[in-house]
Amino acid sequence: MSTTASFKDGDLVVYPAHGVGKLLSIETQEVAGHELKVFVISFIKNRMTLRLPMMKAHNAGLRNLASPHEVNTALKTLKKTPVNRKVIWARRAQEYELKISSGQLSSIAEVIRDLYRGENQPDQSYSERQIYQAALQRLSAEIAAIENIEETQATEKVEQILQAA
Repeated sequence: MSTTASFKDGDLVVYPAHGVGKLLSIETQEVAGHELKVFVISFIKNRMTLRLPMMKAHNAGLRNLASPHEVNTALKTLKKTPVNRKVIWARRAQEYELKISSGQLSSIAEVIRDLYRGENQPDQSYSERQIYQAALQRLSAEIAAIENIEETQATEKVEQILQAA
């Protein structure tokens, strides 16, 4: 986990609840008579700007982009055999949502791997498809930012790995 001292204006950062964003600035704001230092983070895809108090950044999971090693580990996870657990869908869906919101690439890759359906497999339900797409978007956005490619190219890369597995 990164410390707040390692962030600077212009950095691409990952905020688990929203994915990859750009750190616009570090500002001091007055709130209820107290000065508060905040990270101002822009999420262009969501058209949202977040002001995150510096003292809450660590607990919120704010981090730098993943290392190449972390990306490789996540991509290797996609190649493993999917886990088919005999748990009711509501519980599995909740577990998948927690993995996505953790912001950890390997956990997100597990969700993608477990929910991926090849051409000769049965279709996903609506909720499975929604969770799969959310996880795929999170992983692809971070890979795209790290490799300096378009998100669609990163998505294609992930899907090619899944198809080959």
